[in-house]
Amino acid sequence: MRSISDTISRLQQGRARRWPGEVQHPSRLSEMHSFGTNPGALRANAYVPDVLAPGAPLVVVLHGCTQNAAGYDRGAGWSQLADQEGFAVLFPEQQRSNNANLCFNWFVPDDIKRDCGEALSIRQMIEAIVNSHGLDRKRVFITGLSAGGAMTSVMLATYPEVFAGGASIAGLAYGSAKTIPEAFDRMRGHAGPSYVDLPALVQSASSHKGPWPSVSVWQGLADHTVVPANADSVVSQWRGVHRLKATPTRSEVIGGHERRVWTDAQGRDVIEQYSVVGMGHGTPLKTKGEDRLGTAGPFMLDVGISSTRSIARFWGILKSEPGDKAKDKLAATAPKAVPAPTSGSELRVGIDPGKHQPATRLMNNTAPSGMEGQPNGVKEVIERALRAAGLMR
Repeated sequence: MRSISDTISRLQQGRARRWPGEVQHPSRLSEMHSFGTNPGALRANAYVPDVLAPGAPLVVVLHGCTQNAAGYDRGAGWSQLADQEGFAVLFPEQQRSNNANLCFNWFVPDDIKRDCGEALSIRQMIEAIVNSHGLDRKRVFITGLSAGGAMTSVMLATYPEVFAGGASIAGLAYGSAKTIPEAFDRMRGHAGPSYVDLPALVQSASSHKGPWPSVSVWQGLADHTVVPANADSVVSQWRGVHRLKATPTRSEVIGGHERRVWTDAQGRDVIEQYSVVGMGHGTPLKTKGEDRLGTAGPFMLDVGISSTRSIARFWGILKSEPGDKAKDKLAATAPKAVPAPTSGSELRVGIDPGKHQPATRLMNNTAPSGMEGQPNGVKEVIERALRAAGLMR
């Protein structure tokens, strides 16, 4: 464990900053003033398109530390996508009276238990908006960044029957910390529950016995705030809950970034893991091109792939894709997914899941001119993937 003086120093540094994320922008959200007893003393904001079909899905979005609901929505583009695809969005929001840095308290025992604290407040918000707008209870999803990603893990663990799916971006596994010093240690990859013990933390958080939510996990490989080992822990936790093997069902390279997928016995994709090359701490965006979405800013990082759109696709709530007609014409020549590697040709070298050590990615970490944060070896990675699929010599 790191020293307590080190932890206090980091907290003081965070509180001393004037965060750009607090700059006020026009908000597309409306505040919900009444949604229950609200024991966690959170604020609730929502976006509901003017025209919304009965039984539409709901997406719950949790901002990161130093952020607010409106700022995160502006960056990630969830309300924009809601207009296009026809779903409602709920944005719980932290208050400084609860946490000086506006972090959801994902490590405070009284806030991460079922029917307690912040977890119950979020659950009450969900119930209120589902009832008031006639939303589909079988299509409720949740996502978040950093502390919001860790709180996503909390909600999926404590109320698994509520959610069809979740997505953690630079988040942490449920139950991995119970104090501020432990939280900082886990963020930096120190100690914590073993891969073997992680699934039991979810299974003991409620009386639920399944079915379990699907989970999408996103992580920047250059993230020094919440290190990549945490993404491996989240995947291991839910892989154990779903009773899936350590080896992914398939692996592919999308835009130079690795995507690994685990399917269940029925052939459904239930876990996906994106490892975003060269990205630090933040939400992956694509702000240029036909399928652009959101706005780049602090912790909202334009890396050429939209996590918002990709997560919605994984959940099955996209009705259409930008450029569908053009894609149909190219379908016959599109690269196929690369089967999960089992030999020395791996794009990622795994570890013994029981030893709780970070995995190593075989990526060249030198950035070429004009591609800040991208590896010099992206072309080689893609070429190796195409060769493995038999599409290139």
